[in-house]
Amino acid sequence: MDLLLTHGYFLYEDPKELQIMKPYPPLGILYICAYLRQQGFRVEVFDSTFSSRESLFEVLQRSNPSVLGVYANLMTRPSVVEIIGVAKQCGWKVVVGGPEPSAYAREYLDAGADVIVNGEGELTVAELLLPLRSGSPDRVAQVDGITFRSPAGEIVTTRPRAQIHELDALPWPARDAIDAQRYVSTWREHHGMGSVSIITARGCPYHCRWCSHEVFGRSHRRRAPGAVADELAALIERYQPDMAWIADDVFTIHHGWLRQYAAELKSRGLSIPFECISRADRLNEEAADILAHLGCFRLWIGSESGSQRILDRMQRGVTVKQVQDAVALCKERGIETGMFLMWGYEGEEPEDIEATIQHVKTANPDVFFTTVAYPIKGTPYFAEISNRVENPNPWGTGSDRQARIRGRHSRRYYSLADQLLKTEVELERLKNSSHPDPSLITSKQSEILEFRAGMRSCVSELEA
Repeated sequence: MDLLLTHGYFLYEDPKELQIMKPYPPLGILYICAYLRQQGFRVEVFDSTFSSRESLFEVLQRSNPSVLGVYANLMTRPSVVEIIGVAKQCGWKVVVGGPEPSAYAREYLDAGADVIVNGEGELTVAELLLPLRSGSPDRVAQVDGITFRSPAGEIVTTRPRAQIHELDALPWPARDAIDAQRYVSTWREHHGMGSVSIITARGCPYHCRWCSHEVFGRSHRRRAPGAVADELAALIERYQPDMAWIADDVFTIHHGWLRQYAAELKSRGLSIPFECISRADRLNEEAADILAHLGCFRLWIGSESGSQRILDRMQRGVTVKQVQDAVALCKERGIETGMFLMWGYEGEEPEDIEATIQHVKTANPDVFFTTVAYPIKGTPYFAEISNRVENPNPWGTGSDRQARIRGRHSRRYYSLADQLLKTEVELERLKNSSHPDPSLITSKQSEILEFRAGMRSCVSELEA
C-alpha cells in the first residue's frame, strides 16, 4: 500500500449528528483516491464515519507503515491530532490537507504531521508520495503546494500549485473504496429516502469575509453538463437512491450551464429529486423554473442576517430584498426553502437582531438554522478581530467554533436570540393560520417578553 486515506470524522461520537443522521461519503478524499489509483498507486481508504478511532488505530498498528493522508477541518481537529500522534508512533509518514491545516501549518507540523497539502490534493499528493516515502527532503522541497519543516527546523512553504482547470479529466470519486451503499441505506432507514451526493463544480468566487477559501481559492470551475449527467446516471443505476444532494458551494451561479444540464438530463430521461445551495442574487425566474423542472425540492440560501448593514459588513454582495424575493420564487414553484442565519457578526446591535427576526417572519422559509459567528483563521473576519480572540482550550483539543471574542455577548444571549426568533416566527404563523388559537397566541407573547427581558439582562451584564 502506497497511501492510506482517512478523514477523522466519527459519526457515533457526535450526539447531534446521531439525531440528524444525514451522513454523506467523504468525496474529497475519494477524488484523491481515484486519481492516485489511476496513476498506478496502491491506495486504500479507512472511512471513519461508521467506524471508531480504536479500529483506525488498530489498522495503523498492524499494517506495514507507509503514508497516511488525513483530511482535516475545524470540527475534526482534535481527532486528527490524535490520529497523527498514533500514526507517528507506528512509523507512518503523515500528510494532512483540507480547509484547515494550511491556516495552522505550524500547529499541525508541531503535532507530528510531515507535510501539509495547501489547496487541491490530487496532483500534489501524486507528486509527493515517492519523495516522501524515500525520505528525500530535497525532492520533497521541489513539490509545489506544500508546507513542511526542513532538516534545519525551518517551516518551508513551496510555491502555490496551479488549480486543476479541467475537472472532467479527473476520475469520479472512488466510492468503491468505501461502503457507499451504507450511506444510502442509513438515509433510507432514518428518513425514508436514500440519498447520494455529487459535485458539479469546485470553488466559490464570492468574498464573504468570514468564509474560508483555503482549498479552492476564490475560483469557480465547472464540470461539463454531460459529464455530471453521466455520473448521476451511474449513481442512480448503482445505488437506486430516492434523492440527491448537489454539494456545490453555489449550484446556480451559471444559468447557461443550468440550461445545458437540464437539456442533458431530459435527453437521457434522467430525473431525481434533489436539494442544493444557492445565493439569492443567483436566482431569478428562469433559474427557479429550471430547478423546479429538474426536481429540486429544497433550496438552501445563505441569508446570514436581515440587517443590510450587517450584510454589507460581511461583504455578502446580496440584499435583504433579494433573499426575500428568492424565497418567494421558490414558494411559487413548490420548492421548499432553507435559510442559514448568523448571530454575533462584528458590529451587530440589538436592532440588527430585530431586523433579522422581521426578515425571517416576512420571508417565511420552511426551515431556518442559526449559528454564532466564529473566526476561521485565514479569513478577513479573523484578521479583523484576532486581537480579541481567546481560545478556552489548548489548540489540539478544541476548534475555532469554541473561540471567545472579548467584548461580544455571551452564549446565553445568542441562545435567547435563537428562542426569540423561533417563537416570533411561530407566533406570526399562528396569527396567519386559518384557525388561530387565542390561548396559544397569548402563551407565545408571554414567552417573547421573557426572552427579550433575558437578552436585556445579558446586555446589562456585558456593559457592567
